[in-house]
Amino acid sequence: MIRRALLLVGAIVPITGVIALMAWALGQTGGNPGGLGVYNVFGEVEVEAAPAPPLSLRLLTGEMLTLAELEGKVVMVDFWSSWCPPCIEEAQVLAATYPLYVDRSVVFVGVAIWDAESEVNRHIARFGATYPNGIDAQGKVAINYGVRGVPEKFFIDRNGLLVKKVVGPVTAEQLRAIIDEMLSQEGEA
Repeated sequence: MIRRALLLVGAIVPITGVIALMAWALGQTGGNPGGLGVYNVFGEVEVEAAPAPPLSLRLLTGEMLTLAELEGKVVMVDFWSSWCPPCIEEAQVLAATYPLYVDRSVVFVGVAIWDAESEVNRHIARFGATYPNGIDAQGKVAINYGVRGVPEKFFIDRNGLLVKKVVGPVTAEQLRAIIDEMLSQEGEA
C-alpha cells in the first residue's frame, strides 16, 4: 500500500511540474506560438527574385483571393497581427498609402496571423484599411512564405516574382520608395 502511494506520488509530481512549466511558458508568450518574432525595427531581408509562393486567402468579406488573379499588378503582402505593437504602429501608414496607388495597379493584401477575427475586424475598422484583408487561420499562407514574425511584408512584381521582403514597421516614406522603385523598374513613373 505504501509502495503504491509512493509510485503514485512519484508519477504525479513530474507530471504536475511539466504542466506548471507549460502554463508558465504559455503565460510568458501571451498565448502566441513559440518562435514567433515581433520585429520592432525596419529592415530589408535579402531575397533572390523568384516566383512568389502561392497565396489563397479567404477575405473578411467572404470572398477568396488568389495571387494568380492579381497577375499584372504590383502586390504587397503584409503579415500582421492586431496584438503586435509594430503592426499597430504602421497600420495607419498602410491604410493611408494604399489609396495613393490603387489606380496604378498596386494591391496591398493583409494577412492576419495568430489572431482572433473580432480583433482583426476591430483593427481594420480602427485604422480604416480599405485593402483586402483575411485571416490565415491554419497558417498555410504564412508557412508558404516562410514568415518568422510580424510585421513582414513581401513585394511581388507584375510578373509574379517575389522581389523584396522587409520586416518591422515601415514608414510612409519607406513604403512609397519601395513601391515607386518597383513601378519605375517596370517602366511606370
